[in-house]
Amino acid sequence: MKLLDDTSIGAIAVTLPKASGVFRHYDLDFCCGGKLSLKEACAEKGIPLSEVREKLEALQEEPPRAPQNARGITSYIETRYHQDLRRRFPELIALALKVEKAHHHSPHLPEGLSTFLEAFHKEMETHMKKEEEVLFPLISAGHTSVLRIPISCMEEDHEAHGRNLRALRGLTANFTVPDGACVTWRALYKGLEELELELMEHINLENNVLFPKALGTLVP
Repeated sequence: MKLLDDTSIGAIAVTLPKASGVFRHYDLDFCCGGKLSLKEACAEKGIPLSEVREKLEALQEEPPRAPQNARGITSYIETRYHQDLRRRFPELIALALKVEKAHHHSPHLPEGLSTFLEAFHKEMETHMKKEEEVLFPLISAGHTSVLRIPISCMEEDHEAHGRNLRALRGLTANFTVPDGACVTWRALYKGLEELELELMEHINLENNVLFPKALGTLVP
């Protein structure tokens, strides 16, 4: 959308949190230089505007709907949620580190947030690998009789993810950005809020659709 061209890169970073990763890739300062429009920022750096705009527009694309059969849902989860989580966490950790460094004297600083996110990331990576390497292949092969134990383990992991999300809200005062917060801080909290929503959708799809389908217990 060419409407992005005249929008400040600070505003884009806040309303489209994953855009911060694009800006970091091109070394576009969306924090202190956040008042520049996308067009101005690209011109200042000598970067093709159309190239950056294309990457930003790709972030706005509507994800495809989940398929109906269990095997299709596992593939959808891997491409729609697992891949996205693997992109989101490193960027959010980088933003948290930047906020902690720049605002270490602020009483509103979410102390230990980057460390918490790093641990959460490791837990999620372990969980996703167990699904991709063990559970999902069993589901795709139709091995219903051996699914109850691995599914139970994944559901326990989901409970842990829920506790982590609640802890995340506690660390950030429910993602409340303090007055006068910089663009990076606002982008971080917006990104964390989107992470929470996406992970809740992800867990819901597995617990209430995929797992019952795989076990043959889903009520139409």
